[in-house]
Amino acid sequence: MTAVITPGKRSRLPVLVMAVLFCLLFGSARASTDAQALHVLNRLAFGPAPGKVQRVAAMGVDQYIQQQLHPDAMPLPQDLQQQLSSLQTLALTPTELFQQYGPPQRPRGGKLTPLEIKTYNQQLRIIVMQAMQARVLRALESPRQLQEVMVNFWFNHFNVFRGKGLDRLWIGSYERDAIRPYALGHFRDLLFATARNPAMLFYLDNWLDTEPGTKHAQGRFQGINENYAREVMELHTLGVNGGYTQADVTTLAHILTGWGLCPPRGRFAQPGGFCFDPLRHDSSDQVFLGRHIPGGGEEEIRQALDMLADSPASAHHLSYELAQYFVADDPPPALVERLAQKWMQSDGDIAAVLDTLFHSPEFRSAQYTGNKFKTPYEYVISTVRATGEPVTNVKPLLGMLQQLGMPLYGYLTPDGYKNTQSAWLNPDAMMMRLSFATALGHGNVRLDPGQPHPATPEQRAQQLLDTLPGLFTPMQVATIDAQPQPLRAGLILGSPQFQYR
Repeated sequence: MTAVITPGKRSRLPVLVMAVLFCLLFGSARASTDAQALHVLNRLAFGPAPGKVQRVAAMGVDQYIQQQLHPDAMPLPQDLQQQLSSLQTLALTPTELFQQYGPPQRPRGGKLTPLEIKTYNQQLRIIVMQAMQARVLRALESPRQLQEVMVNFWFNHFNVFRGKGLDRLWIGSYERDAIRPYALGHFRDLLFATARNPAMLFYLDNWLDTEPGTKHAQGRFQGINENYAREVMELHTLGVNGGYTQADVTTLAHILTGWGLCPPRGRFAQPGGFCFDPLRHDSSDQVFLGRHIPGGGEEEIRQALDMLADSPASAHHLSYELAQYFVADDPPPALVERLAQKWMQSDGDIAAVLDTLFHSPEFRSAQYTGNKFKTPYEYVISTVRATGEPVTNVKPLLGMLQQLGMPLYGYLTPDGYKNTQSAWLNPDAMMMRLSFATALGHGNVRLDPGQPHPATPEQRAQQLLDTLPGLFTPMQVATIDAQPQPLRAGLILGSPQFQYR
């Protein structure tokens, strides 16, 4: 009888398979024109899909890099467009989301009924689910793979937690409006877009930031809130060692007063959207990061954010993060410095900085090839891409991400998920990955319900070896071929080689 593996459940089979995996630990087969193609697909994309290594090798990795740096020229597949267009909440503005799905009004002096609360929570779950479905489908199917990688990178950098109140309404529109359009653009535009977005304003509480004593300082708008001011410097721009002080945090919080959300009712036309309220704003002169900022309104805030975007400390901090993601957990300092110089020269042009990174000797060196341990998100997406299976049901993948400790949009604190090996490599996680790989390789993860499985176990294993040319030595391939057919695909997807990118 053939064993059936359910992702996340313990079984004896992964334990038995582990012994075979030890045989695959040593040696590398990477040497050919396919080697660099596989490398760039593991870094600029969420791993290769069937036939992709051969196509990239034929066109040349430099042409592929340029293609990925300019994604607008690549149309999305028709099937993907149709799937995305069916997710209706993704087309709504933050204001429309608030008006159609926001909290129901309580009757004066009363409470919401249990049915009203249940209906509201169900609507929120639909919005979050459609946002997650869109993210996963794009990561799997879009030819604009670098854009998807950078959407994942920047969302994590400007993290917002889906579980905080109204952010359940806005998590999808946040990615659509504040992250995706600027993922390969200029950092200044990305910073401003996140700073103005309702999801970020609510998550880090700047919608509450109010100068005491102003006309609209009443009710919940009682005083200074430093949350966003601190995180925009510590995490989003300068970095923890970027040269700012607690006084700068407090000053920036005063500068940011009134920068928030349109209230549900009153004189504002867009409830749930971005609004600046000058009657909650501190309009006095300020000294921020050693520079004088004249008192005023929104122009103060724009000047302060410009200073953060222009700072050499920001250039270095963000260059380090890019080098860590694309090259090594402990990136070469010389590479970081070159990227920071390019950052300053290009006024924070993300695509230009990445172009420099991808053509650096460090990026293409054998020392830094296959050395980045995949996060759960990268691992799950890359396994499915490698199989080439059509996906209409993303729930098994979202469930696996939950089990592996990386639920989509589910990181509580603003520092986001780590992308280093030390954060994700542990025995329990490896057993869960192996269980998932075995189930997927065996055809037990139904990603396209109602359709017959497109391949036999033997076909799946051979297709994976064709998709990942040079990942294994001939001796390792022989070890895989010597195993029972139902196990071979799982061995490939669970192998040490496939765990790294």
